[in-house]
Amino acid sequence: MRNLGRGPRPVTRLLVAGAGLIGSRHAAHIAEHPDLTLAGVIEPDPALRAAFDAPGFASLADCDAEADGIVIATPTQFHEPVFLEAAARGLHALVEKPLAPDLAAVDRMIEAARKAGVHILTGHHRRFHPRVAALKDVIASGAIGQPILASLIWAVRKPDPYFEVTWRQSADGAPVRLNLCHEIDLLRHLFGEVTGVAGLGANPVRQTARVESGGAVLAFASGLTATIAFADTTPSPWGFEHGTGENPNIATTGQDSLRITGTEGAVEFPSLRVWTGAEDWSQAPAPHYAPAPDGVPLIRQLEHFAAVCRGETQPLNDAASGRRTLKLTLAVEAATLPSAP
Repeated sequence: MRNLGRGPRPVTRLLVAGAGLIGSRHAAHIAEHPDLTLAGVIEPDPALRAAFDAPGFASLADCDAEADGIVIATPTQFHEPVFLEAAARGLHALVEKPLAPDLAAVDRMIEAARKAGVHILTGHHRRFHPRVAALKDVIASGAIGQPILASLIWAVRKPDPYFEVTWRQSADGAPVRLNLCHEIDLLRHLFGEVTGVAGLGANPVRQTARVESGGAVLAFASGLTATIAFADTTPSPWGFEHGTGENPNIATTGQDSLRITGTEGAVEFPSLRVWTGAEDWSQAPAPHYAPAPDGVPLIRQLEHFAAVCRGETQPLNDAASGRRTLKLTLAVEAATLPSAP
C-alpha cells in the first residue's frame, strides 16, 4: 500500500509476542517496512528475542515500550492471557490463528476488546494474498457460473525436528487446528457460511495423540459442497504454500491445490487457469489464464493492521469472523477424530 500524494505517513509502532516460526516472520517484515517500527519482541527464550534489533522482553508485563498495536504469535493457549493484558494497555491486536483454543476464550477476548475499545484482527493472512483476491474476482464475474463443487488438498511432510516441541505431538498440534484452519477460512472467504460437516481421520504414521491425516466434506449454505484432503506426513507438491511460494519454510512447486467447478466452467488455484466453453460432457472446455498477481500476504496483512491501529479502517477479518472459522475448524476436528462415528 503506497502513500500517494498525502504527505508522510505516520510510522506505526508494533510489538510482536512470540518469536517462533510465524512470529519471527512478522518481526522481520515489520523491521524491514518503511511505515512500521518493531517496538519490541516479547519472548521468554532469550536467544530467540535477541535475534532482532529491537528491545526484548521476557513477558508483556516486563515491556515498557510504547506501541500502537501488538502481533500475538505465541502458542495458541497463551493468546487469551496475552491479549487481555494488551487490551488493558489499549493495544489493538493482530492475533494469529486460531484466536484461542476454544470458543469461550474467544468470547472473553471479544468482550475485553469491546470494553477496552480496541480491535482484533484475526491472522488468517491468506485473505490478503493477491491471487486469492483475483480468484474471488473470477468467481464474482460469473465466468464459471454458479459454484457447485470445490476440491482442496493440503499434503506436506513436516520435518522430524518440528515435533521436538512437545505440545506439537499432542492433540493441540494436530494439522486441522494449526494448518487446515487456513484452508477452512479460505473456503469461508470464497463461499460464505457452512451448514454441515462430515469427516474421517487417522494417525497411521507417527501414531501420537493427534490426527495427522484425513478428509472432510463441508456443505455450504449456497449449495456448494467442498472436500478437503489433508496430511502432514506426506511429501507432496500440493498445498497452498507449495503452490504460491508464500512461506519461505516450505518449498515452492507452483502446483494447483484447489479446484472449483461451476455451472459454466471451472477454475484452478493458484494458477488461475479458467476452463470455459463447454455446454455439456460432449464438449471439451478450453483453458485460459486470469491475471495472477503476486505479493507477500503477511506484509499486506501487517499494512492493513497498521491502518486499523491508525483508525483508518475496520479489520477485514475481525474476531467475530475468526470465531466462526474456529467454530467450523473445531467441528472438522471433531468429525475427523478416529473415534468419531
